[in-house]
Amino acid sequence: MAKAHVYKRDHVNTDEIIPARYLNTDDPVELATHCMEDLDTEFVGKCGEGDVIVCGDDFGCGSSREHAVWAIQGAKVGAVIAHSFARIFYRNCINCGFYPIELHGALDKINDGDELEIDYKDGTIDNKTQGAKIEFTPLPDFALEIVNDGGLLPHIKKKNA
Repeated sequence: MAKAHVYKRDHVNTDEIIPARYLNTDDPVELATHCMEDLDTEFVGKCGEGDVIVCGDDFGCGSSREHAVWAIQGAKVGAVIAHSFARIFYRNCINCGFYPIELHGALDKINDGDELEIDYKDGTIDNKTQGAKIEFTPLPDFALEIVNDGGLLPHIKKKNA
């Protein structure tokens, strides 16, 4: 069961996900200690393993940096659900082995604190708090395979083994 951490806004940028002042490391555990801190100073303390971030349009806009995905992964976030993603951030998620969920009207369907069960393969979110089933378009099989293999580089190594 995942708890939703909802930020009712659009354009959450990569500098809010992981501020540039912390880009001197690529260690996901260290980056996680600063995940979302410029948007929500309490995020790391209240986020449990597998929890999800929910936002509006254009999540991950701004600078192209894998560090943003690594910080989210290091914080043990299970998924980000957003109305839309910045294209480079979306592809960085897949390349780093993280599942981005595009859900139109996400902020109208999920409230802060809602308990969610996500079926990534079938594209469904069971909102246990609201008693509602929400459908999203799942990643295509090739992208899901990359995510399940831990990212693009491990995927390529697996394919070439």
